[in-house]
Amino acid sequence: MKKILVVAALMLSSVSTFAQHAVGSFNLQPKVGVSIANLTELKDTDPRVGVVAGVEGEYQASDIISVSAGVLYSMQGSKYEKELGKLKSKSTNKLDYINVPIMANVYVTKGLAVKLGVQPGFMVSGSENSKLNIPVASIGGTHDVKAKSVDFSIPVGLSYEYNNFQLDARYNWGLTKAFENGKAKNSVFQITLGYKFDL
Repeated sequence: MKKILVVAALMLSSVSTFAQHAVGSFNLQPKVGVSIANLTELKDTDPRVGVVAGVEGEYQASDIISVSAGVLYSMQGSKYEKELGKLKSKSTNKLDYINVPIMANVYVTKGLAVKLGVQPGFMVSGSENSKLNIPVASIGGTHDVKAKSVDFSIPVGLSYEYNNFQLDARYNWGLTKAFENGKAKNSVFQITLGYKFDL
């Protein structure tokens, strides 16, 4: 029993080294990265690769827990391509959002955090670009799609911080339907690199 208490005491005494920033501190983190997005329930789609960029603020609530919130521009959607003989059909659903991730971050070791939260997203633009290539011509165009103006997802991920640089990988699991019709939901993987400025 005494050995268990000693081990527990040593573990608790070491958690203060897990977080990179002092308890009660606040920092801002501009970040930019790549978004690999797709839409569930749609058959034979490929990911749309785009940009994610914005800023997040983080408050260090305790030695191992912080809370963060941000505003991120995220390029999402999906791509579709099909060939039938000499006919080639391509289309891209372009769904761009301003996402507001609100995250709880638990530092499991120095600089390494596990992240979980909620994320409302607000539609900036929604369109579909389609193109049909036939032997003698190319036909296509862009039109608006009936996408929902608000999207909700659950972001979960990991981040690692070194010398105020933070590499963040997270998956945004879509909860709500992306379009007015159909069952498709957003499914987004993001990798970002940011730099924390202590305030």
